[in-house]
Amino acid sequence: MERIRTAFSRLRRAHRTALIPFIMGGYPSLALTGPLLLALQEAGADLVEVGIPFSDPLADGPTIQAASAAALRRGATPQAVLRAVASVRRRLRIPVLCLTYWNPVAQFSIGSGPPSPERFLRAAAASGIDGLIVPDLPVEEGQRWHRAARRAGIATVFLAAPTSPPHRLRLVARASEGFIYYVSVTGTTGIRRRLPEGVLHGVRQLKLLTTKPVCVGFGISTPAQAAAVARVADGVIIGSALIRALDGAAAPAAVRRRALAFVGRFRSALG
Repeated sequence: MERIRTAFSRLRRAHRTALIPFIMGGYPSLALTGPLLLALQEAGADLVEVGIPFSDPLADGPTIQAASAAALRRGATPQAVLRAVASVRRRLRIPVLCLTYWNPVAQFSIGSGPPSPERFLRAAAASGIDGLIVPDLPVEEGQRWHRAARRAGIATVFLAAPTSPPHRLRLVARASEGFIYYVSVTGTTGIRRRLPEGVLHGVRQLKLLTTKPVCVGFGISTPAQAAAVARVADGVIIGSALIRALDGAAAPAAVRRRALAFVGRFRSALG
């Protein structure tokens, strides 16, 4: 949690926008997940999100769904993804957030004993996870989870949508820790040719309600789009376009090369 606050404080002092790549844990493979995180840091990422593959990722479009399905076929469990993060955590200077759905959280278990969200939180904290994003956990129902995550030292990031009324935006802004995730579209993730109409206005309106960082995701696909969002947001989240750039890469050198080239273009656009 503290690493996230420190990162955004540093970025604000430097008048820079956070670049936050998203990868799917276990894609292209479990063995490459740790090295890929290190490559993203090398390329200039300020924070990074790691998805836990799930069979029913309701907020995700076809690119991330396909990556999730491929990771599951190759044996990527929540435990295995957390171990992959832990394997490189000491070499990472940047915060790592985990994006997952409620089902893997609620069904998480290691060793004996019943599955529970608290077990997931303990394992995430031990792996060095700084923050958690659970898209299908509404802020109105997340109070118990929020308290448990805080006790574990993990930030809870809630989502705000273009359709959220002002009273709900205030609720999300108060509850979110680390930053607020502003969803740019009323739909799923995915590559889009142009920014959704009204996204910049929506971010400006949200920022009138809070001093916390606001980061924008869902559909940002090009360096030019990222630069446009950076004029109003504190961070830009890139997911589907990065995963598409990694498609077909299997050798460690190829994955690293593609990650460096892709993220490097966004880093140059954001300054």
